[in-house]
Amino acid sequence: MKITALKAQVKNPERVSVYVDEKYSFSVGVNQVLDLKLHSGLELTEARLAELKRISEFGKAYERALMYVMLRPRSRREVQDYARRKKWNPEDTQAIIEKLVLKRYLDDYSFARSWVESRALNKKISRRKLIMELKQKGVTDDIISDVLENSNFDESSSLQQLIEKKRKLARYAGDDQKLMRYLASQGFSFDDIKAALNH
Repeated sequence: MKITALKAQVKNPERVSVYVDEKYSFSVGVNQVLDLKLHSGLELTEARLAELKRISEFGKAYERALMYVMLRPRSRREVQDYARRKKWNPEDTQAIIEKLVLKRYLDDYSFARSWVESRALNKKISRRKLIMELKQKGVTDDIISDVLENSNFDESSSLQQLIEKKRKLARYAGDDQKLMRYLASQGFSFDDIKAALNH
């Protein structure tokens, strides 16, 4: 068996299709062509071809993971869940996560800080609900408490702004009981809600 052609992919010019004995066999990243010393006419054993296909699969999975973490900050658990949905093998998943961590694309502390900042700006939320969201994303208790301690998240301000926003809606206008039930469902304590409504 030998490589008979290397062709840049039309949809993804960063990847090269490798043809073995005139048939498409696998694809690799442009940089990998040099690293793996691939060229037209290169003779391959069955074992080497299998190894190259394995490298190809890992490369494609890593590129997808990289795109996934570039869309917005992610936690390790989110990447693990994404890998599970894509049915990547566990060894590849572990290696991909380690690579992303090493390159600082994946960091639960940075993720948690970004999540808290985003929630403080865009969604008026209780501390309890914020903690629950971070736990669902797989962030540890230590990181959560450290991030919240060092953030400008202000639960009472969130609660006050949420009350002002909801009171403008017809369904809550003049119905404090209904508003209280809603706020309690968002994780705010009954005492805090009463104090904020009286305020």
